[in-house]
Amino acid sequence: MHLAMRAAEELRKPLMVHIGKPPPDSRQILSFLREGDIITHAFRGNPNGLLDEKGYIAPELIEARKRGVIVDLGHGMGSLSFHVAEKMMEQGFFCDTISSDVHALSAGGPAFDLPTTMSKMLNLGMPLSEVVRATTYKPALVLAEEDQIGHLQPGSIADIAVLELRQGKFEFYDGFEHKMVGNKRLFPILTCKEGKVFKALSSDSVMASQN
Repeated sequence: MHLAMRAAEELRKPLMVHIGKPPPDSRQILSFLREGDIITHAFRGNPNGLLDEKGYIAPELIEARKRGVIVDLGHGMGSLSFHVAEKMMEQGFFCDTISSDVHALSAGGPAFDLPTTMSKMLNLGMPLSEVVRATTYKPALVLAEEDQIGHLQPGSIADIAVLELRQGKFEFYDGFEHKMVGNKRLFPILTCKEGKVFKALSSDSVMASQN
């Protein structure tokens, strides 16, 4: 950890760390982080989660946010617990940025993709406006590229994802095989990339690929 922090300081870049199995303890990790650094997998369950035995948010996480530490979701294979997310949101604590952490082990579930991850946070109680900000403008701020990406202002790069919010009955799973039945879901419609338009798969195809 000390070596990673030294490298970040020499490069004048933020440090991103994730919470995994101990050691080290997740609360010890938080004490190292500075303004602009990022903690990901923040909504994972135990061991090494960020709720105490009574379900309250660890004070180290609250203090880290006050210092300007960025709190990222990082769904991945086993780093989103619906129980932890619900408890944190009940206490008014939302992640700053939403990332899917899709890789070889999570692309086939439970993360699948970013719209699915966004839909989970939406059904857990995060307002739609905050879900969108946490996947667009806030990540652009973290990357210090907010003058080019993360919004639709004139002069910005026109890489655009068009999503449709649909009502219905949808099943979602976290990283611990816990099921949540939600009543809304975001579906990709099309993507604009460097002037080219790409249509998304049909919603039926999306649902079939996740069953």
